[in-house]
Amino acid sequence: MNYLHNIGAYFLMIKDMFRRPTKWSVMKTLILKDIDDLVIGSLGIVAFISFFVGGVVAIQTSLNINNPLIPKNLIGFATRQSVILEFAPTFISIIIAGKVGSFITSSIGTMRVTEQIDALEVMGINALNYLVFPKLMAMLLYPFVIAIAMFLGIFGGYVACVYGGYSTSEDFINGVQLDFIPFHIVYAFIKTLVFAFVLATIPSFYGFFMKGGALEVGKASTTAFVWCSVVIILLNYLLTSIMLG
Repeated sequence: MNYLHNIGAYFLMIKDMFRRPTKWSVMKTLILKDIDDLVIGSLGIVAFISFFVGGVVAIQTSLNINNPLIPKNLIGFATRQSVILEFAPTFISIIIAGKVGSFITSSIGTMRVTEQIDALEVMGINALNYLVFPKLMAMLLYPFVIAIAMFLGIFGGYVACVYGGYSTSEDFINGVQLDFIPFHIVYAFIKTLVFAFVLATIPSFYGFFMKGGALEVGKASTTAFVWCSVVIILLNYLLTSIMLG
């Protein structure tokens, strides 16, 4: 019953987030700050993880191809498919849920604990619109992060494969170009936008409606990360079944 109550409160929060919007001159500053904190601040860890995981995918694929009849360009093909379809949009989102989700929950939760949210509401400001809406707008740039993850994942596979002696440059590039389906990119970015909505709203919900003190802020951050991960995995299954099934 508590879960059903939380789901209802979550959708009510989303509806209230669009009521009584903050002045654009103020909102613009909030959005730019959240873009810097949530999107640009995540590029470093995303680039690092994407490059090396792409390399691991390529190496593991090459080590499992021990039949001389199997063409070496399959390494590039498998790396491209793994990175574009699953690794970049889904697993990067789960990693970002730990970084961005915890940041959102703790920042809003701290404002709740120190009664700054109450002060906003006393001044007649829609606190949900003021705090949550800029984060949602900032996360609309999240596909840009995933595009970088896709590129670096495939590039990392190329570097590991060619300089590790597992395949030639020509074979890997031919594999990357083999049977390319443009809709897979569309599918990946649709998933990314859905995940971006989850990453912006679920941590905000747990931060905005938390009760207690500093200890509860940490607990709310952990809970937000867990539920972000669960919802992303479930939505990944549903979207894959609908769009690729």
